[in-house]
Amino acid sequence: MLFLQKKNKLQCHGVIYATQNGEIMPIEQIPDTVFAEKVLGDGVCILPSDGKVCAPISGMVDTVAESGHAYGIITEDGANIMVHIGVDTVELKGKGYKPKIKAGQKINIGDLLCTVDLKIIQQAGYAMHTAIILTNSDEFTATEKYYGTAVAGDTPAFHYQKSKTTAC
Repeated sequence: MLFLQKKNKLQCHGVIYATQNGEIMPIEQIPDTVFAEKVLGDGVCILPSDGKVCAPISGMVDTVAESGHAYGIITEDGANIMVHIGVDTVELKGKGYKPKIKAGQKINIGDLLCTVDLKIIQQAGYAMHTAIILTNSDEFTATEKYYGTAVAGDTPAFHYQKSKTTAC
């Protein structure tokens, strides 16, 4: 997390990193209208090349879906990040997902959230895209998105900053 002093006002912003090795793409390219139309928030998606899913930022794990396909993380400055692995994969009822963390746990960038068997997702006919979104867009704005080849926990996916109407 970066904190900058500018004209006597503290501006908060941070960096969200890639959750997986693969290809970072615009969120609009995810084959799901809820994510593509940013109904839940803005961000990016990753088409993964392997099944390791890592924390995109440090914070507190707020939510772990019972099926292991989605995770909520709250940063120290209050940004809410959702990692949603696959499209409509809740229908798999956890098959192929192995969570490695629990709600209430503190995590750091790059910590393993879960492993997923991508072949199971693919064989079931679901898209493998992972959405990484900022869900409290009324308080934070996604900025400076990056696209291209990603290394989990190392490649920036996008920056975020507090909105002008929200104090640090």
